[in-house]
Amino acid sequence: MRSIWKGAITFGLVNVPVKVYSATEDHDIALHQVHDADGGRIRYQRRCEIDGKIIEYQNIARAYDDGERTVILTKDDLASLPEEKSREIEVVEFVPSEQIDPIMFDKSYYLEPDSKSPKAYALLRKTLETTDRTAVVHFALRQKTRLAALRVRGDVLVLQTLLWGDEVREAAFPALDEPTRVSSQELDMAMSLVDQFAGDFEPEKFTDDYQEQLRTLIDAKLAQGDSVDTDETFGREPGESDGGEVLDLMEALRRSVDKSRGSSSASSSSSRSASKKADADGDSDEKPAAAKKAPAKKAPAKKPAAKKASKAS
Repeated sequence: MRSIWKGAITFGLVNVPVKVYSATEDHDIALHQVHDADGGRIRYQRRCEIDGKIIEYQNIARAYDDGERTVILTKDDLASLPEEKSREIEVVEFVPSEQIDPIMFDKSYYLEPDSKSPKAYALLRKTLETTDRTAVVHFALRQKTRLAALRVRGDVLVLQTLLWGDEVREAAFPALDEPTRVSSQELDMAMSLVDQFAGDFEPEKFTDDYQEQLRTLIDAKLAQGDSVDTDETFGREPGESDGGEVLDLMEALRRSVDKSRGSSSASSSSSRSASKKADADGDSDEKPAAAKKAPAKKAPAKKPAAKKASKAS
């Protein structure tokens, strides 16, 4: 990683020199625009509307227009602002970590100690861990004043820029004002579904399916030329749709619970309801087996194949 900024965290008389690194990166496949008829690259040019010349980036300034007058701001003008010159990450306050709404988080940066002795860095990290507090800091980066949360991640201090209060929109949806009744049966079923999917978050288990499929498509085109059938590439049957029928809430919850439990959950509420139905019909020995087979008869022919594929993977 390459450092993008150097400065110092300051709170009281404590000064912690640090280097700032971007903590995240974009894994999306880079695509560019072309003319669909001949594949010619489409490029955007920085052309001046007065003389018609293409302008080099180093000769481009910024401007503010109030409707009547235009003020041109050069790079030197912007660099002369006191905030831009500052190299301090000033701690404004230490707040309970749970008070910062995750919706305010923007971009994340790693902070590396930038001194011969990392003691001050380690002291700040240990203090944040022990008090379970997050430092709200103020600093300037790339011609913008930033508000950020300084917290601990493992052994590293992480700086997460925050949106300003007026940048978070209010969720004003008329539908949320309508009275809604959730029955105890629906709530119990939903909680049962949550229990079935409960686990610890492990981000490495998840993959960006779209980017993987895009790479598969690109590799196929590179190997076979442009005449590649997309459905054939991804193994889909012609006319196969990703949509599904609309179900009511209880039915969707019930099907989700039944699917996640599988055939081994004999003590579940769905199994008890199946047993009661079998007793009512007077054939408790054979009816449960029939109940298990019934979904397979109604299910589309593609579902068994999907189950086999998941087992194989």
